[in-house]
Amino acid sequence: MNFSIEYMYKHPKSPLKIRFVSDPMSLNEALFITADLEKTGRMSELIFIDTKGVSWTKKELLKLTEVKKEEPKNISIYFDGGYKAETGTSGQGIIVRYSQNGVNYRIKKNASLTNLESNNEAEYAALWIAAKELEELGVQYEEVNVQGDSKVVIEQLKGEWPCYEQNLQNWADKIETLFKKLQIEPVYEWVARNKNKDADQLVTQALNGKIIQAKKEVIDNL
Repeated sequence: MNFSIEYMYKHPKSPLKIRFVSDPMSLNEALFITADLEKTGRMSELIFIDTKGVSWTKKELLKLTEVKKEEPKNISIYFDGGYKAETGTSGQGIIVRYSQNGVNYRIKKNASLTNLESNNEAEYAALWIAAKELEELGVQYEEVNVQGDSKVVIEQLKGEWPCYEQNLQNWADKIETLFKKLQIEPVYEWVARNKNKDADQLVTQALNGKIIQAKKEVIDNL
C-alpha cells in the first residue's frame, strides 16, 4: 500500500501557510521523506493518506512498520482455471510468489472444486483460492500483483467489463470482500496464456486427479 504525505508548511518569518500533498509512495519512503522534512522545523498538521483514502498519523505508521517487519511482501499471484463440460469437473491452479525475512518463496497449489458451471467460474474459483492463501500467509496492507490469462475475470474485477452472471458476481464479491478485509490492494493484469503456463499446468494436473501443494525457496521472484 502506498501513502501520500500531507502537511502544512509555515516559514517562521512569514504569516503565509501552504498545504502540500505529495505523490503516493511506499511506506518506508514516506517515513524517510517525512524525517528529512521534519529537520526543517517548518512542518505542521502532518498526516498520511493511503490509497483507499484512509488517514494515518505518523505514530500509527511507525507501529505499522513494526507489525509488517515479519510479514510477506513483494507479492504476486498467477491463477488459472479450467472446466470440462462433458464431465462437469473443474481444475484450479495458483502460483504465489513473495519474500519474507529476506528470503524469496514460491507456492504452487491446485484444486478440483465441484458444483461449478463454466470455465469462467473455474477461473474465479482459482483466484479465490489464491486470495485465501494470502490470508493464511498473514498478508495485510500490501499491494499485490494479480495476473491471469482470463480477460473476463481480470477486466470484470478491474471494473472495465460488466458482470451479468450472478454466480460470477458472487465469486467477485467474495474476492473483493476478502481483499478489503485484509487491506490488500490488488493490481490486476491480463497475461497471455504462455506467460501463465505454470498455473495452467497445475490446472491440467488437477483435472487429471493429481493434487499438488508445494512451497520452496527460490533465488528470485521474477
